[in-house]
Amino acid sequence: MRVAFASEPAYPDRPNEDFIGATADAVVLLDGASIPPGVTSTCSHSVRWYSHTLGSTLLAEMTQSAGPLPELLAQGIKHVTSLHDFTCDLTHGGSPSATVIMLRQVADHLDWLVLGDSTLILNTGTPDPMVICDDRLEQVAAPHRARLDSLPGGTPEHAEARREYVETLGQYRNRDGGFWVASTDPLAADQALTGTIPTDQVHAAALLTDGAADAISRYGLMTWAQLLDVLTQDGPAELIRQVREAERSDPQGKRWPRSKPHDDATTAYCLF
Repeated sequence: MRVAFASEPAYPDRPNEDFIGATADAVVLLDGASIPPGVTSTCSHSVRWYSHTLGSTLLAEMTQSAGPLPELLAQGIKHVTSLHDFTCDLTHGGSPSATVIMLRQVADHLDWLVLGDSTLILNTGTPDPMVICDDRLEQVAAPHRARLDSLPGGTPEHAEARREYVETLGQYRNRDGGFWVASTDPLAADQALTGTIPTDQVHAAALLTDGAADAISRYGLMTWAQLLDVLTQDGPAELIRQVREAERSDPQGKRWPRSKPHDDATTAYCLF
């Protein structure tokens, strides 16, 4: 497996809360959930600390064990929780969290896991690639976005609406009928989407945080098949460049309403 990737923070002077790591036969992608100003966290650690600590833990586990990916994710969440459960209050749901994609090549097959709204694309040689994304967050979030989407970005009113929006979604995080991400509860791993596919049926795979997948899901710049063409011909950095160009053309979110002008964006492209 050959892997190329690019990752860019939302702003040059802010930490990148995405994590991307790869070995010759495994890739891990995490998207840390940003905490906007005004939202109180009961954990003293940053979102970047969480996503990078869990991401590096998962990558190590995948290289050392052939166990089922949900089992490895549960072990990883449990391990990271143990690193700060004596120093932080992890009982009130305000702890850092992240989406997770795990992709592993074992012998003649690929195992994959998706938890949260990051996107995995498998190019199986058909006109329409296989697109896997956990859409439970979007289902929960859609009814609560009206006020946020109606306000121009960069205004105090928009910032306040975003704070309220994030706090509302926190009530649905890692609950039945809500959405699931990696945080402090290892049982969230059981809620991940998983699958296995023969390696000879996959030409390539792409892993995208939502900041990169917005090229299709929000901005409609291309189709999923065209996105794979961009990655094949020009690489992951070109996809992120096109996303940033779209965002800069609509800084207040008038054409494309969104909670923030820019998001961390990460893309990995794997060839088999």
